Amino acid sequence: MITVSNVSLQYGKRVLFDEVEVKFTPGNCYGIIGANGAGKSTFMKILSGEIEPTKGQVSITPGQRMSVLKQNHFEFDEFTVLDTVLMGNKKLYKIIKEKEAIYAKPDFSEADGLKASELEADFAEMNGWNAESDAAEMLCNLGVNVESHYKLMKDLTGKEKVKVLLSQALFGNPDILLMDEPTNDLDVETITWLENFLADFQNTVIVISHDRHFLDAVCTHICDIDYSKLKTYTGNYSFWYQMSQLALRQRSDQNKKLEDKRAELQDFVRRFSANASKSRQATSRKKLLEKLVIDEIPASTRRYPGIIFKQEREAGDQILHIENLSKSNADGLLFSKANINVRKGDKIAFLSRNHLAITALFNVINEVEKPDTGEYKFGTTIHKAYLPNDNSEFFKSDLNLMDWLRQFSKDKDESYIRGFLGKMLFSGEEVLKKCNVLSGGEKVRCMTSRMMLFNPNMLILDEPTNHLDMESIIAYNDAMKDFTGTILFTSHDHELVQTVANRIIELTPNGIIDKVCTYDEYLESAAVKEQREKLYGSLAK
Repeated sequence: MITVSNVSLQYGKRVLFDEVEVKFTPGNCYGIIGANGAGKSTFMKILSGEIEPTKGQVSITPGQRMSVLKQNHFEFDEFTVLDTVLMGNKKLYKIIKEKEAIYAKPDFSEADGLKASELEADFAEMNGWNAESDAAEMLCNLGVNVESHYKLMKDLTGKEKVKVLLSQALFGNPDILLMDEPTNDLDVETITWLENFLADFQNTVIVISHDRHFLDAVCTHICDIDYSKLKTYTGNYSFWYQMSQLALRQRSDQNKKLEDKRAELQDFVRRFSANASKSRQATSRKKLLEKLVIDEIPASTRRYPGIIFKQEREAGDQILHIENLSKSNADGLLFSKANINVRKGDKIAFLSRNHLAITALFNVINEVEKPDTGEYKFGTTIHKAYLPNDNSEFFKSDLNLMDWLRQFSKDKDESYIRGFLGKMLFSGEEVLKKCNVLSGGEKVRCMTSRMMLFNPNMLILDEPTNHLDMESIIAYNDAMKDFTGTILFTSHDHELVQTVANRIIELTPNGIIDKVCTYDEYLESAAVKEQREKLYGSLAK
């Protein structure tokens, strides 16, 4: 168990946490949520001991081991993959290294023998003889091949490192497991394995994630950070979200009734207080008015952008026809034999084991790149807007946001431009910020403002939720569901793909899979699994 007692954290005049009290108990998984800047990652660092609070303390049950998912992908570059995983259990790894050092001595003494005997006893008690095989099994479950287990970490790709660091955090059945964004850069098969692992995990888990599907799959409780406080709710993320929205509506309805009653009383008092025959009645109304207290709904620190895609004109029946398209890069073939007929109203989610394949397809049909073979043709009524995965080319100037967005607009009026920036949460002096100093999330919001200006009837979106907070992801999800035009998109957000897509297309080097179904139906289809096996060949899992 981990107990947080009266914890406060203050930087200068800014109070990040104010007397937080919470207990995290075994057998539960707690999802930490809150607006950007609320302090989710900072709170996790307080729990792990990386940051000392200004006041209060964090204590764990004596003898229990805490494991933290590492975020520094270069920390273990000079160690082998297997050693990196074993380091997840620091005490066991220390014993292993002490044993190795003693047995490597050329002048092995009697004292060394006694020390080695003690270490062997501790090693056996900690199930050390199975440690390497357990670590290897964990790596294989997460998709790290046996051939990579003895490589140095520096020789792995970024995605492979993520899986090794996750294996390290999970290794050895820790009593308390802390994970900040564990699903980043993981494929759907690995995320599914992790969801199942955590669902069966009997100890304490505390996790931060922007993946709503993941939070729903693993969480027993949600801890909401708002107004420098942390409040715990039983249930997963969807349950918390639905209940919070319902409570907000109920409180709003209640306050509206009170406001109506107040207005009625005020009107009566105003009209009849000077009327002698009504004065007693007016006085009683005034006393009632003084007792009437409205429970104000405090404005949450959460801010939801207003993402609304409107079609300037409805598309005709001819949308997009792709014939025998293929594309390769320096590492080989990305996709081939892409024959796709996009129909009116399609919302197509594109999948691939190599995300570069999807980016290449989107770049080809937006004339950013040339295909190796094949051709494509849009219908004459199509007016598209593209959100690329790499938007750096758009932000190299030192224009402020007003002037940056104005260059894409027919209407140059300041209030018009401010309106679109305001929808994406840029207000006041923020619109004068230089576009070349924006964060990743701010750039995505600017690009979305630009797309809304175009009033397109087709959206092409390459990972639209990258760098966004939960509130912006929800807003994007709703906007895509409500859009009446055609959408071609890819996203790692399971919930977004499941609730938006009515068709799934997977790109492979040996052809495509094209199914009219939901994302979950696609993942669960035996026919799709068989088709993937054939197309990926030896690469299929």
